[in-house]
Amino acid sequence: MYRVSTNLTLFYKFFIPVFWIVFFGALSIAALAYSFDYVGNIPARNFRIGMVLFYLSGLLLLAFTLMRLKRVEADEHYFYITNYFKTARYPFHNIERVEESKIFFFRTAFIYFKEPGLFGKRIFFVPSNYRFQEFWDTHPELKEELLVVL
Repeated sequence: MYRVSTNLTLFYKFFIPVFWIVFFGALSIAALAYSFDYVGNIPARNFRIGMVLFYLSGLLLLAFTLMRLKRVEADEHYFYITNYFKTARYPFHNIERVEESKIFFFRTAFIYFKEPGLFGKRIFFVPSNYRFQEFWDTHPELKEELLVVL
């Protein structure tokens, strides 16, 4: 079995969001609870509004990016996709395409399904630098059929 997603998926999916929620949540609560008139030259009301907006925008960003990540493994006949609580097995004939995109030094990949499954019609993952390419090199017929590099 090949692990095609990065080992850092667990770190990206759980550690960073939990750290953000706890640290900046506590900081926002402290800013709202502590009575002060100014922070530097910024009025306290504007600072509190800014803190809450910063926290909520960070939560939205995490919800639409890192918290959607999945771990992906593959063998000779299936892709195994997990969110660390549930695992689904998809045969290759149920997959429409696999898109890999490179933005600066970030690499992301999407798997699009012909029909929605346990995790929806598409899943998002960060491919492993070496193992993702190794899987496609050992399965050239799948590479021709499924892989799209943007």
